[in-house]
Amino acid sequence: MEQLDSMNFRTRPPAREEARTFGGEVFAQAVVASCRTVPADRAIHSAHGHFLRAGDPAAPVHYRAAVVRDGRSFSVRTVEAVQHGRTVLLLTASFHVPEPGFSHQALLPDGPAPEQLPSARSAFAASHPVDRAWLEDLQQRRSLEFRFPEELPRLAARRGERRSPRQRVWLRTTDTLAQDRVTQTGALAYVSDALLLSTALAPHSGIMTEGGLSFASLDHTMWFHAPHRLDEWLLYEQESDWAGGGRALCQGRMYDLEGRLLATVAQEGLLRPST
Repeated sequence: MEQLDSMNFRTRPPAREEARTFGGEVFAQAVVASCRTVPADRAIHSAHGHFLRAGDPAAPVHYRAAVVRDGRSFSVRTVEAVQHGRTVLLLTASFHVPEPGFSHQALLPDGPAPEQLPSARSAFAASHPVDRAWLEDLQQRRSLEFRFPEELPRLAARRGERRSPRQRVWLRTTDTLAQDRVTQTGALAYVSDALLLSTALAPHSGIMTEGGLSFASLDHTMWFHAPHRLDEWLLYEQESDWAGGGRALCQGRMYDLEGRLLATVAQEGLLRPST
């Protein structure tokens, strides 16, 4: 993003054509904008975004930040993502000066390390050509490499089978990223939207990119627990506890190779059959 002044930012023209705006990109850019407005002694610990309108993937986005509070230990910012004069995302972000305190976390689930797993292409080698094309497009467009500890529910759904609303994926970026804290925080926020809402389709033999479904992120919340370099593997564990009334709630936990919990994610999304 280009920084216009201390509180205003604007994306460059899109580098590639997209059929629809990726919510994780807008969320991540709003997170980065908020991070660039706070003192250097405090790091983001939570971000809450509400998607208000569908974005235009062909147009730049203007991010307008505002100071809500600067205290001794905490800062709060709001960020509006604006296109064509209308707000598409409203973000609230909170920052905290690091300090010692009580410590515990959820444990890394059992399973093979990413180096022990076949590449995503190998895992999809025997799948339907549509799913192989989906994987290639996903990895290229998002600049990510995936490894799957178990078969994705998407592949079971292709066979008409139902699965529990749970999936896990190891991922890392294939791009070279700057190693400063703000860039890496934005990258973590970007991947937090990857595959998450699709978890809720597993019990219904649904496939997100197939016809007959309407879907969109409604709100997205992320709590940041520890810094991480996204060119190193992280495990994204995803599950959905509830769906109903045309909406679904999904949660996620991100771990590094040492089992450190990096972030916790929650998202409610629109998910309903199309008429």
